[in-house]
Amino acid sequence: MERTVQVFEKKTYDLPHKKRVAAYARVSLGTEHMLHSLAAQVSYYSNMIQKNPEWEFAGIFADKAQTGTKDSRPEFQRLMNDCRNGLIDMVIVKSISRLARNTVTLLNTVRELKELGIDIFFEEQNIHTMSETGEMMLSLFAVFAQEESKNISDNIKWRKRNDMKNGKTKPKAIYGYDVVDGILVINEEQAEVIREMYRLYLDGMGFHAIANYLNEKGIPSPMGTSKWRDSVVNHLMGNEKMRGNVLHQVQFTEDYLTKRQRWNRGELPMYLQIDTHEGIVSNEIFEKAKAERERRSRVGGLNEYVGLAFRKKISCPCGMHFGHNRAGKKWWVQNTWRCNGHDKRNSAVCTAKDIPEDILMKVSSEVLDLEEFDSDVFLDRVEEIFVPENYKLVFIMKDGTKVERTWQPKKRGPNKNYDGKRWD
Repeated sequence: MERTVQVFEKKTYDLPHKKRVAAYARVSLGTEHMLHSLAAQVSYYSNMIQKNPEWEFAGIFADKAQTGTKDSRPEFQRLMNDCRNGLIDMVIVKSISRLARNTVTLLNTVRELKELGIDIFFEEQNIHTMSETGEMMLSLFAVFAQEESKNISDNIKWRKRNDMKNGKTKPKAIYGYDVVDGILVINEEQAEVIREMYRLYLDGMGFHAIANYLNEKGIPSPMGTSKWRDSVVNHLMGNEKMRGNVLHQVQFTEDYLTKRQRWNRGELPMYLQIDTHEGIVSNEIFEKAKAERERRSRVGGLNEYVGLAFRKKISCPCGMHFGHNRAGKKWWVQNTWRCNGHDKRNSAVCTAKDIPEDILMKVSSEVLDLEEFDSDVFLDRVEEIFVPENYKLVFIMKDGTKVERTWQPKKRGPNKNYDGKRWD
């Protein structure tokens, strides 16, 4: 008898899958009107998605005060990550310009999501990117959106420069000042730090040494948490606002797409407004510091004997040079030379002690058989000073000879046989 085999196949049932829909919204400014518009968009799309029985709400992604020419927007990036992780099937956007004004960014985004099977619906233009004509129509609208962005950028630049010419610009906040009712008002606590910078600079210190000094005193930097840096000191001391003027267009936006800022090196005109507010320092002090900056730039150092004599001449076993530094407390101050390895790394890497400048000059004079230190003679005869260990100096002369010397630290503080400079 022939056997009969009956096969029972497992039945599968396709469960209905709701389309996971998200929305993206953006406003370029943080004004009250714009933020109200953003809130209205968020509310509108939340209701729209959740009322559709065939859709599943996948979130609203909203960027505020973000330009559409950049793709580094935080909410935009969060949206893209969710798309890449398979959490979204469709994205609704009010218009093409809300997603991106940069044609390249827009098309790259559309193509990436299209490859992931994700549709973008632009409500205003009634375009679905997954449709046959979607990308072609999108390309045309994207060109118009980018051109509109360029026109907006040009109009804003023209208005700002026109305001600069007519002195109608609003002041921007800067360390040393507060903005009160549209006017720069001196912040006395910060202003005293600015005045201190000028005093130290005109007394021979460089920007790097001033920054170290402020950090050692525990004075908060303009950013609050980060440390003072020479570039910050340099910028503040060279800013016209410190003497009561405002110089406009020191920087400018290189490109309306990248929004990259560049220092104005003569590419565009600058506009100087005189006596717009009370200065922290006088014109005389500002001009002295400016002239000193230009002089140091010419000679390449701090001042004649400091910058040209000891700068990059003192070497440490850690491989770094000693740099000029100013050490001390409120009632005394001392110019010293400190290993840059100690500053730039940490004390565990380099334990070389500071060398007081007056001792360095005294020992150098003895080695050179001079009654007092002469920078020209020093530069002519000394190739390098090597510091093999603390309190020991090895003078390497240009004729190849070496001279070793030791020195002893002085007691610090007033009335302790200290010939350093008193604090004013």
